[in-house]
Amino acid sequence: MVQAKLTLYLGCTVATDEYAYELSTINTLPKLGVELEYLEGTTCCGSPLMSVNMKSFVYLALRNVALADQQGLDMLTLCPGCHLSFFEARHYAEHSPQLKDEINALLSNEGLKYEGKVKVRHLVDLLHDVVGLDKIRSAASKPLKGLRLATHIGCHAIRPSRLERIDDPEKPVKLDRLVEALGAEVVDYPEKLDCCGAGFLLSNPQAGLTVAGVKIKALQARGVDGLVVACPLCHKMLGQKQQSASQVVGAELNLPVIYYTQLLGLAMGESEDKLGLMLNQSPVDSLLEKLK
Repeated sequence: MVQAKLTLYLGCTVATDEYAYELSTINTLPKLGVELEYLEGTTCCGSPLMSVNMKSFVYLALRNVALADQQGLDMLTLCPGCHLSFFEARHYAEHSPQLKDEINALLSNEGLKYEGKVKVRHLVDLLHDVVGLDKIRSAASKPLKGLRLATHIGCHAIRPSRLERIDDPEKPVKLDRLVEALGAEVVDYPEKLDCCGAGFLLSNPQAGLTVAGVKIKALQARGVDGLVVACPLCHKMLGQKQQSASQVVGAELNLPVIYYTQLLGLAMGESEDKLGLMLNQSPVDSLLEKLK
């Protein structure tokens, strides 16, 4: 039974680097009654252009939303950064009729029009607010009992607080509740809202790796079995870049970092291949061993 039908916007990082997020999403959400159709003809969300040319940023972001408007389906994004871009661009357009008209004049060259009718959702609020915790609990045929996990929601999911965001900016709990619905224990920690370091990666890689390494080191000291994320850039920094961060902070880092959709799939009895676990570059094998 279809509970929701959305068009899936992958964005740049998922489509080019973090394939496991896409794999685990398309192989788990349909089992929860979420039907997905890929959004065709998309571009970057515009985020890299925000500090260079604001109009270009708004155009790129709203072009993607206009494609969803044309398809007539609410949009699902896997990246909180893309989600933020769409919300910021809509904010600027709705508060400036002149800007909105200029954007639509450009979009008309492709037969598109930004109407703002569709909702833009992130994976976390879709699962928490639309699908619901009860449905997720009932779908977890292999509850993750005994696992002690930490969560990292990511900066763009909760900031800036002046815009509608995925969760509470001071005390985000949705990802925690989603993990608990699978039977695992969520461990709180003081560094929970700290950045993953991705914002520094291009301008100052060592600073970015330091931020990531410090966070991972703090989590290891708490003895958690793994870290759950729902952002491709956070996964890239805390998982893929973990060994590089290890060298920068001078500590041995070996923390399993896993997407929520991968964790969801494990609790649903899905195969490791369909969840893309072979693509994770953090030591997820140690986490998988605890589930046997």
